[in-house]
Amino acid sequence: MKEFVCIVCPKGCRLRVDEENAYSVTGNSCERGASYGRQEASAPTRTIASTVAVENGFYRRCPVKINAPIPKELIFEAMRTLEGVCLKAPVKQGQIVVKNVCGTGADFITERAMKEGDYE
Repeated sequence: MKEFVCIVCPKGCRLRVDEENAYSVTGNSCERGASYGRQEASAPTRTIASTVAVENGFYRRCPVKINAPIPKELIFEAMRTLEGVCLKAPVKQGQIVVKNVCGTGADFITERAMKEGDYE
């Protein structure tokens, strides 16, 4: 039996997931919590946010995120795909930075637009 604190809503239900009984979930107060518990016990996924360098940008770094959850065990490998990435300003919001991260189909995309200019 695995135990988790649900993060779907602010209640923070204490979930218990029985892996030997078809991933049955107890302790949840809603169906979303049950879905979260089953997912977390069987194939946990995460989203990632980071920054990348920007050349000739108004700021030196631009925030990026992955646009879909990826398997938890690929987080460090996914972060390594950002090493050495340097965008050139101007940057558009939603611009793809790294496509198909670790073969997952998810992309790293920019979180903001950035114009050219001297760093402040």
